[in-house]
Amino acid sequence: MRPVAHHASRAVALSQLMFGAVLLAVFGMMLLFDSAWASPLLFFGAVAVTFLSCGAAVLVPWHQWPRIWVMALPLLDILIIAALHLDQPQLGFGMLWVFPVLWMSKSFGRFGGILSVAMVWACVWADLLLRGVPLSVASVPTFLLLPLVIGFVATSSYFTSRRSAAQRVLLRKQAELLEGALAHSRSSADLLVEVLDTVDFGVIRIDPAGQVTLVNQAQMQMPLGLDFPDGLSLAVPALSDESANRLAREDSPLQRALRGEEFDAVTVWSGEPGATRAAFQVTARHLRHGDGHYYGSVVVSRNITAELSAVRARDNLLASVSHELRTPLTSILGYLELALDSGELSAVTEDQLAVAYRNSNRLLELVTDILSASRDGTQPTALKLADCDLVGIVEQSIELIEPRARERGIRVAIHADERITVTADASRLRQVVDNVLSNAIKYNVDNGTVTIELSHTTNTVILAVRDTGIGISEDEQPHLFEHFFRSEAVRNSSVHGSGLGLGISRDLARRHGGELTVHSVVGVGTTVVLTLPHTVTTTVHSLPDLIDFEESHAT
Repeated sequence: MRPVAHHASRAVALSQLMFGAVLLAVFGMMLLFDSAWASPLLFFGAVAVTFLSCGAAVLVPWHQWPRIWVMALPLLDILIIAALHLDQPQLGFGMLWVFPVLWMSKSFGRFGGILSVAMVWACVWADLLLRGVPLSVASVPTFLLLPLVIGFVATSSYFTSRRSAAQRVLLRKQAELLEGALAHSRSSADLLVEVLDTVDFGVIRIDPAGQVTLVNQAQMQMPLGLDFPDGLSLAVPALSDESANRLAREDSPLQRALRGEEFDAVTVWSGEPGATRAAFQVTARHLRHGDGHYYGSVVVSRNITAELSAVRARDNLLASVSHELRTPLTSILGYLELALDSGELSAVTEDQLAVAYRNSNRLLELVTDILSASRDGTQPTALKLADCDLVGIVEQSIELIEPRARERGIRVAIHADERITVTADASRLRQVVDNVLSNAIKYNVDNGTVTIELSHTTNTVILAVRDTGIGISEDEQPHLFEHFFRSEAVRNSSVHGSGLGLGISRDLARRHGGELTVHSVVGVGTTVVLTLPHTVTTTVHSLPDLIDFEESHAT
């Protein structure tokens, strides 16, 4: 039998003292009214035992004793009440049995309730027998009704204690779950703070009321001017560009985020006059619950000074190298053309010089692409807009790729029932078409097909080029317009290229106000669509529906 806990030991003392206080009050009333005792020894003996039991309840360390020993106190109280009832039946001492019965039912459950009620019944019948009371209607309240009431009280106390115990268990489990959730929440919060203080990018948390609630260490150390509402300002003011143009406070990334704006990769600069500037990329995102409810924003800042410097150094190097290579390459090509046109070479020498001429041309194209990519990324050349014939530009590009298409038996079909005149830079537009058609031939299969379709709406010109080539995987398609990107299939093949053509072409299309898009399926082919939003004029003109370089060569 397990011992009584410390708090239960206090409950034992309180229960017994309550019974003693009630008995003391009754005893005082009897002395006040000068009652007569049938058996003074029995009565005063019961009172004395009561006070002794109260002292024992207070002084005995019940938590060190087996729990069953506590049962002796309420059982003793039942016998004390029986003695008092035997001496003074007219005073109704039997009602005091409620106290020990409640105690037994609550503390010892079903067993305690049954035992206490059985003892009460035994005491009632023993009282009737000792006092010689005959069974009659007058004695029913004593020998029947009182034990039934006591039994009902015991039953109610038992079920009430069970419900209370179940509720305590439930509350204890809920408290444990709540403590666990709180501990987990604190642990997660601490982990989040540690992680945010470890990363090298700045993080600012804004609550739904527009107040800054979190700033990590990296953000505090950034020399980026962020003007906080509470007056905290981090380092120098933000600049709109690399020059000394100071950004207006209301246009600063943090102020925009505090107003509830979302933005991506906004670049701001910072630095004192005459000092080296630092560049930062700032992004703001809304935070939402699963139901879409807004609960704040997060602002992320990243130092991109080194990246911009690296890109700038790369572009400068490429531009310098490309520029220096073009002059000797142009001279080489010129002398090769003169030698090939002289007519004084042997067949073997002429073939060897033709190979050198083709490879020099390919090298010049590569150098031109690199130079164009580096120049357009920093200082794009101004477009020279004029009316130009789009169909004529396509025909000129087809003439350029004719030798390569004929060598591989690739057929080129063009569908355009009208001449389409657009306002554009003809040389730049030709560069776009050349790149697209060159890729359609270069990455096609032998004896494949290239289909060119030209159409227009009221304000849009559409040029679609479809090939039956090797195609590009979906994972690689988002990178097609990145400079120097080449797909894995192409890298593993003998096809040469710089990975610059599509990126340059899309930039040129966008500078014309249009767009260049690519859709491809591996093993099926690729479709490149050039759209130019321009008012166009058209004239009817018959074009050959199919240009077959293989048949043309045979002819």
